Amino acid sequence: MVEPGAAGRDPESVSNFVEGFAAQLVEAGMQRMAARVFAALLASDSGALTSAELGEQLQVSPAAVSGAVRYLAQTHMVSREREPGSRRERYRVRGDQWYEALTNREAVLKRWEAALREGVDSLGEDTPAGRRLAETLAFFEFVEGEVTAMMERWRVHREKTFGQG
Repeated sequence: MVEPGAAGRDPESVSNFVEGFAAQLVEAGMQRMAARVFAALLASDSGALTSAELGEQLQVSPAAVSGAVRYLAQTHMVSREREPGSRRERYRVRGDQWYEALTNREAVLKRWEAALREGVDSLGEDTPAGRRLAETLAFFEFVEGEVTAMMERWRVHREKTFGQG
């Protein structure tokens, strides 16, 4: 399982990395096929492969790749792009995909915070459930602030380490 044109690579080592990293992602809660597709894209030099290339590398059907890519696109882990002059799509992972995925999770935190505020108002701050929701809300507000600050530090660190864009 090696990317076309990736001369000099040991296909077994690449396959071992892809499957090993995918297993770690699955253990963290990602869907198995999505984890395998993501790891294969991450391990490719171009960072972009077609459904057929992914299917060939991973020894899976186009339908399995399609479902995995749909999940990965919804979670902002990969993007879709058309091959110039073709109807075929390529699926791409970028170096900053973790940043993008985490940034998009901030919107989820905001929605949870809004729901928790409503819950505190509905249940009353002075009830045991209301206090529990208030503490949960405070936790998410804290996490959101920490993530925002951390992402800014990451931008500075990334620029120093890897240069612009």
